[in-house]
Amino acid sequence: MAATQRSSDAHPQDWLQIAEGFYQSAQFPNCIGALDGKHIRVKKPPHSGSWYFNYKQYFSVVLMALADSNCRFVIVDIGAYGSTSDSRIFSASRMGERLCENQLALPEPRRLPGSAGPPAPFVIVADEGFALSPYLMQPFPRRDLDDRKCIFNYRLTRVRRYVECAFGILSTKWRVFMSSIQINLDNATLVIQACVLLHNFIRIHDASVDADNDHNMATPVIFYLSRMRRPGSAGLAVREVYADYFCSPEGALPWQMEAIRGSR
Repeated sequence: MAATQRSSDAHPQDWLQIAEGFYQSAQFPNCIGALDGKHIRVKKPPHSGSWYFNYKQYFSVVLMALADSNCRFVIVDIGAYGSTSDSRIFSASRMGERLCENQLALPEPRRLPGSAGPPAPFVIVADEGFALSPYLMQPFPRRDLDDRKCIFNYRLTRVRRYVECAFGILSTKWRVFMSSIQINLDNATLVIQACVLLHNFIRIHDASVDADNDHNMATPVIFYLSRMRRPGSAGLAVREVYADYFCSPEGALPWQMEAIRGSR
């Protein structure tokens, strides 16, 4: 796999700023990022067999990214095999490893706004392709969804769109992603890394970005190389805390019942 570099780590205050951004923009408290993976087309590396051949039937490396509420990249992992699932990439990555071992200076758990319940941990959100854990929330399975589970999934989706938008902006702005990168894998990784940095620079300094997003962190993006853990019951318990909160008087949105009716 191609090597990457790492900039200085984030600090608790940076994560708190990101969480405030998601609470203001998507009404999801204690959220420190939206996570997803994007396949980047590359020329087949020599002697790689089918490692880089993905389910979309082309050769790729995966850009695994955590994004904030201003569609900026906070942490990225570049270079995993295109044939590998998002969940496996994340759990095998330095990003996932350090999150699991609480080495990213996350803030201490705190009560959800207006809630008298126990403190809730800060979490990232992702789609069903990732494994549930105490620090990673995925939606409830789509079968047998009641209103409470639908509301949780709706609230999670409102956050997850930010990383999808970040990938969309990245691909549109930097046309190198519109076709296969026809250079060796190490240099292709450097190209991806450079585009991520330029993307963040523009998101921070572009005058078209809403000034109200100043609370989002401007810390340099953290780069990692691309290692699997079972979630256990702790992740299930944390998801239940958030699901209950989103249906409580303190955490409910006035329009959420109307929003989920079309998805039932």
